[in-house]
Amino acid sequence: VDSAALYGAAPAGPVDNPLFVPPLDPEYVWNNLVDAVDDHFRIEREERVRLIAGVLTEGRIDTFPLSGSTILEPWRRDSTRGYEKWHATLQAIRRRATVRVMPTEGGYLLDVAVQKELEDLDKPENATAGGATLRYDGTLVRQQGAPGRFSVTLGWIPIGRDCSLEQRILANISERLEIGD
Repeated sequence: VDSAALYGAAPAGPVDNPLFVPPLDPEYVWNNLVDAVDDHFRIEREERVRLIAGVLTEGRIDTFPLSGSTILEPWRRDSTRGYEKWHATLQAIRRRATVRVMPTEGGYLLDVAVQKELEDLDKPENATAGGATLRYDGTLVRQQGAPGRFSVTLGWIPIGRDCSLEQRILANISERLEIGD
């Protein structure tokens, strides 16, 4: 099996973020943008660039958070190979993407931001130590099922951006729109 088919071809070089898009048909640009983002994430909300009172507004695409694909899931495209795949394999990682379409002089600027978050658990998944002790730190944690059996997600800790996935999405958009560097 060809690794480029599983993981996607790596870009030849870094792609500018934000990426400048020359004045093309707005419908064509938006549809290709949505299609490129949809290859990696499920879209939660779309807000197109609109002309309101003679002023172009900023467009935006927000995605639902997606748990990171592991090395055992090569067909999923939300984690890039190497460090990102291993990190998502050894930790509970999720990603969400935000794409901003900013009208500018002579075209658009596309800003792609993929945020990574680490799951914050009250204890390790299969930990048995301390399962019978009571907590006195004021934290109220309600668990369903047998006591000490389940870990509770306390939330998600932001751990920065996934620049390699941002680059992959930007390269895909650049290729679709036939934008040369």
